[in-house]
Amino acid sequence: MRQSKTVKESMTELSEVMQPVHANHYGNVNGGVIMNLVDAAAFVVATRHARTNVVTASIDRMVFKAPVYIGDIIILKAAINYVGRTSMEVGVRIETERLKDGVRVNVGSAYVTMVALDKDGKPTDIPGLILETDEDRRRNTEAQKRRAIRLAEKVKG
Repeated sequence: MRQSKTVKESMTELSEVMQPVHANHYGNVNGGVIMNLVDAAAFVVATRHARTNVVTASIDRMVFKAPVYIGDIIILKAAINYVGRTSMEVGVRIETERLKDGVRVNVGSAYVTMVALDKDGKPTDIPGLILETDEDRRRNTEAQKRRAIRLAEKVKG
């Protein structure tokens, strides 16, 4: 396995102005557009951590707490929560900034499991994770609980 990395080494923040092409005829941004951006943010973080090809294995339940409208800036903040041997959980916080007044609204969050692949498309070992802060440790503990639930559901299903 490669040398371990810190959470902050792979963090990212992506921002994009929502245009009419992103929305329905009522002016609300489509959930699928937001999900695509979540996946892109998770891809950036996982690739920075693993420095190899990564693919999405799963996205945990995503709840939209507030709408995003045409003209809003959508902001995705993503960071590694947990690292296994070949997979990692990336937490993505979704916010929107209303351009007219600068108010930021929490839209939701998602947990994306990414798997690192070698040049032959097979799962490959990735660097470990160095937890530097109390926040890193809290998010890691919560990610381990979610992982245990996912694994239990996999065995059942």
